[in-house]
Order: sequence, then C-alpha cells, then structure tokens
Amino acid sequence: MPNPARAFLLGPLLKGVSRSFYLTLRILPVGMRDPIGLAYLLARAADTIADTSLIPPEQRLELLLSLRDQVNGARGDEALMKRMAVEVAGQQTHSDEKILLESLEPALAVLAQLSDTDRRAVREIVSTLTEGMEFDLRTFPDERSGRTVALREWEELDRYTYLVAGCVGEFWTRMTYAHMPGTLKEESATMLDRGVRFGKALQMTNVLRDCGKDLRIGRCYLPSAMLERFGLSPQDLMAPANSARAQPLLFELVRKTMDHYREAVEYTLAIPGFSVRLRLACLWPILIGLETLLLLVHNDDWLDPERVSKVKRNGVYQLIACSVPLAPSNALVRIWTERLIARIEARLEA
Repeated sequence: MPNPARAFLLGPLLKGVSRSFYLTLRILPVGMRDPIGLAYLLARAADTIADTSLIPPEQRLELLLSLRDQVNGARGDEALMKRMAVEVAGQQTHSDEKILLESLEPALAVLAQLSDTDRRAVREIVSTLTEGMEFDLRTFPDERSGRTVALREWEELDRYTYLVAGCVGEFWTRMTYAHMPGTLKEESATMLDRGVRFGKALQMTNVLRDCGKDLRIGRCYLPSAMLERFGLSPQDLMAPANSARAQPLLFELVRKTMDHYREAVEYTLAIPGFSVRLRLACLWPILIGLETLLLLVHNDDWLDPERVSKVKRNGVYQLIACSVPLAPSNALVRIWTERLIARIEARLEA
C-alpha cells in the first residue's frame, strides 16, 4: 500500500527544500533515492535549526543535539517536536523549511522503515553532519554579537570540510556499493577516499565563494595561521577593497581545492559509462564547482558579499544539457574537466 507521508516527504517537500540537488536526486537509480533523499531532509532540518539566528546559539545547540538523538533511535519526545514547531519553524520565512521542521515525526517514521543497512548509514551520515553544525555553534560567536572568530590551522579547516561535506562523499560511495553491487570496479578504500575528497572539493568551493558573507556573521573559515603568512587578519577580509591584497591567499586555497577536484574527476571516471545516471549525478556538481572557481579567480571583488561568484541558473541548465550526451565517454569527460582546470590554473599562474 502506498505511504502518502513518505511520498510527500521524498517528493514535493524534498523538491521544495533541495533546489538544485533535487535534479541530482531525481536521476539516481531508484534504490538509492530514498535513503539519500531522507538523509538530505534530516540534515537540512538540522541545518535549519543550526542557522536560525533569531534563536540563541545555546538553544539551537540543545535542539540540534536532541534531534541527533532522535535520529539515532532515542524514544520519541513530543515536547521536542513541539519546541521545533514553535521555536524554530515559527521563525522560518521559507514555507518549505517550515513544513520540513513540522514534518520531522513522519520523517523519523520513514527512517525506521528503511532496511537495517540503509538506516544505519543514514544515522551515521546525519550524526557526522550534525557534528559539523555543532562545531560551528561551539566555535563561532552569536551572529548578532559583532565579533569575528577565525579557525586556527589548515588542519582545522580540512577536518571541518570532512564533517560537513567529505562525509557525504563517503556515504554516497557506501550507498553505491550497497545498491549497485559490481558497478564500482575500483577498491572500496580508494573510492571512499576519493569520495571524501570529492565532498571536500565542493565545500572548499562554498567556503571561498561565501567568504564575504560568512565574515559578516562572525565566521572566518580561512585559518588565522594562513592569514598571518599573507599579512592579513579577519578584519582585513571584511573590507572588499582588500580583495586584491588577499588574492594570493585565495589562490593558494584554490590550488588545494583543485587537488580535491582532480580526485573527484577520477571518482566519476571510475563509474562505468553505461551507468549514465550515476555518472551525471557526480559530473554535474564537479562542473558547477569548477565553473564557480573559474568565476572566483577572475572576480576582482571576491570579498564583496554583493558580488558573489555564482553560476547563473541558465548556465547550470546549459551545462546539464551539454553533459548528457558526453557523460558516457571517459575521453570527453576528461577533456571537458581538464579544459576547465587548465583555465583556472592559467589564472593562478598569471
């Protein structure tokens, strides 16, 4: 018998809150859609809790940790669900996010209906992602405090990118081995490592693209040890006029990010050409990410929050249309990605 709640959660609601990621989800093989879609919904709900700045960080942290416990099988807490609806959902300006927070009970019920393997994997990925959100709430000040805190060392940023995105590549890889056995011919350890670096590539792109915006809510993900080497401080990055002065730092971080993208390309090419849906699901974020980096390295005002480097929607649709006939070919995928990488590197060396 069809489950209306499940159909709504993993259909209209998922589409409403996932935006471009929904395109990727829709082309996944059927068996992978539900666990990945549900993991996305639960993580998105947690992220909404963590990012609701009208609620004090301590209160957000309490709700976040309670939700993590619920995902991991703690007994249902009606008071918690009520608090989610009143304290967090009531603050949302986007109706889909409000509905998501009000739909946590049925989402947890769908989680309980998954196979043991899928349920364990979803719990693990949501726990790791919420650890990254917890890191944000414990590390950075209240968005309204007027203070700014920077991460300290590259290793701290690298660990953070694992918690909020690298772990997703790991989860995605485990889902592929579980639901499409025999598809990935490479050793699982190799693919899991590439999957982690795939996720890190995308998150580093976000960190660099959104630097100006993050600084204005007190978060400097660019490590202070690196800033000091370039004679910079978080306060210097607050001034868009310092974009040129900070460009050598940007370029160094882009080079590190490009190393991750190379592994992401190898990950994609390890997927057989006949698994077109799975290939496209990996290829699209790589292409969008590389196009974003290309815009970023040519953006002379990259620290200006009003001039964020972002691929326009028409550009995304064009990229998707062009990629479909090329995706099965290793040679064509490699040519396309290497040309983008070469254009970025040409700017870095200019």
